[in-house]
Amino acid sequence: MTRTLVLVHGRAQEGKDPDRLKHEWLQALRGGLATQGLELPLSDGDIRFPYYGQTLASLVADPHAPAPGVVVKGRAGDRQEEEFVGDALREVARTAGVTEEQILDCADDVALERGATDAAWVQAVLRALDLHVPGVSAGSIATVTRDVYRYLRHPGVRDAIEEGVRRALAPDRPAVVVGHSLGSVVAYNLLRREGTSRGWQVPLLVTVGSPLAVSAVRSSLAPLRYPEVVSAWFNARDPRDLVALHPLDAARFPLDPAVEGFDGVVNTTANRHGITGYLSDPVVAVRIRAALLE
Repeated sequence: MTRTLVLVHGRAQEGKDPDRLKHEWLQALRGGLATQGLELPLSDGDIRFPYYGQTLASLVADPHAPAPGVVVKGRAGDRQEEEFVGDALREVARTAGVTEEQILDCADDVALERGATDAAWVQAVLRALDLHVPGVSAGSIATVTRDVYRYLRHPGVRDAIEEGVRRALAPDRPAVVVGHSLGSVVAYNLLRREGTSRGWQVPLLVTVGSPLAVSAVRSSLAPLRYPEVVSAWFNARDPRDLVALHPLDAARFPLDPAVEGFDGVVNTTANRHGITGYLSDPVVAVRIRAALLE
């Protein structure tokens, strides 16, 4: 039986042509395979690219506003959101070697309380990351974190994002699923919740540039559970990619069976997080191809 390939994108895809985005993903994947003298063993008709970029942008811009059949309740920029983002950014800063003193030096308010998690603290962390970690787009990290928060905490956002992924999966055809950035959170969360009841078969889940092991994200998904419908899970990251802050290993994301990790990606995109920099990696590309042929 021919397997399908399901590609689940991350954030910042609003206003883009889904067909063009799919082409960019596949061009990068085919490029990675070409370095090994290999080709992608699927026609475009067997490749699904559920696009939710515009829906996500609409919901995140105004969670009160109607968007594709859903109304999201809750107040944008609320205290819990600021705490979630602040916690994640402090973890990023610690891992990148940015000290609390350096963060305080970047605060507008000299009386900013040490350890605060409000908007002022978040802005100070962003400034410190931009100042002390070359090549990092702190604003992108914060935006990804906010989008993950709203996906995890607002059922309306979650349902709107997941609907297209549900349609891309079918019980009668095994699917190799690739999730990037926020898309890795979506793929994991949906497969573990609904995979068994819907009869999905996923011989391989591939996550790249994934924030799943960030403490704030991981705790929001607790208790962690390996998706029963996933036969194998392969996670790839560039250690310089601060969205993919930690590997999905036993210390940071304990699962049984364990996630197979690869930390050898050299992502050549500007922020070290772009999808083309992951799919063009020969190890990632060959791993996807092998699963499609099994």
